[in-house]
Amino acid sequence: MFIKPRFRLVRDNTRINFMRGRYMGLIVSAILSIASVGLFFYPGLNLGIDFSGGVVMEVRTQGPADFAQIHAALSAEHIAVQGVQRFGDQSEVMIRLGALPTEAANQAAVAQVRAALEKGVPGAAIMRTEQVGASVSKELKTNGELALIISLLMILVYIWFRFEWQFAVGAVVTLVLDITKAVGFLALTRIQFDLVMVAAILTVLGYSTNDKVVVYDRVRENLRKYKSMPLRELIDLSINETLNRTLGTSMTVFLASLPLALFGGESISGFAWVMLFGIVVGTSSSIFIAAPILLFLGEHRLRRDAAAPVVAPTKATTAPRP
Repeated sequence: MFIKPRFRLVRDNTRINFMRGRYMGLIVSAILSIASVGLFFYPGLNLGIDFSGGVVMEVRTQGPADFAQIHAALSAEHIAVQGVQRFGDQSEVMIRLGALPTEAANQAAVAQVRAALEKGVPGAAIMRTEQVGASVSKELKTNGELALIISLLMILVYIWFRFEWQFAVGAVVTLVLDITKAVGFLALTRIQFDLVMVAAILTVLGYSTNDKVVVYDRVRENLRKYKSMPLRELIDLSINETLNRTLGTSMTVFLASLPLALFGGESISGFAWVMLFGIVVGTSSSIFIAAPILLFLGEHRLRRDAAAPVVAPTKATTAPRP
């Protein structure tokens, strides 16, 4: 028994001509991706300790942290820091030092910071210290890049075997554009890029791939169902038929991630913000990027049989046998 849902984001008979804006969608996406590549080189990503190496210390102060007082205490001892920022509640601060050549040098820097805080910020205590050497950070960075490349290759192989090659090319090109925009978002917002952000980008890739597979599945079904329909109209029809599912899934994940971004704290908020951005980009790219690419690549290939005349059954073949 089929139960009709009480609420639908889009009416069942909606017929939006998405392919009318295919050129504008591709142009806007190309501009944003080019700008994101520029942001990657300047000002670049705000690399976290996982990729840049160094020392991170979590400090708790008595009462709300006074950043001017902390900077003054560190400057009085001539300690060069890469950043001092709030971490958690108002009394928690994260101090970040650059990478040092040896373990002994890192330990000496931590001791120097501890002495400076005891002298200039009474009541401050170092709660946790994390150190990553240069060789370890280089290995982590290489492994993170390798994970992204392998993920794209696996997605390409999966879609290539499940659909025609036009679908695979359209999906992978769109995912690459989604990744560049996510990198530009990280460079613009100065969210620290570490292993957590690599996990966020991989999650966005998975979500975006699932969204595109849903649309592509409906396109393939309609290719078999409407053999004489022009490909442009068929893609518009497929997007409209899956629009409720696409928007419903996107809104569910978006609303689940929004509280984490607003109230999740320093450790999880960056991941949630990248997820929110990826949901918007991945959903829109399925409609305005992946579908137009499929139209351009498959217009004269996927519908070769559409031009063939349909032969009506003859009386001899339809007559019942005696």
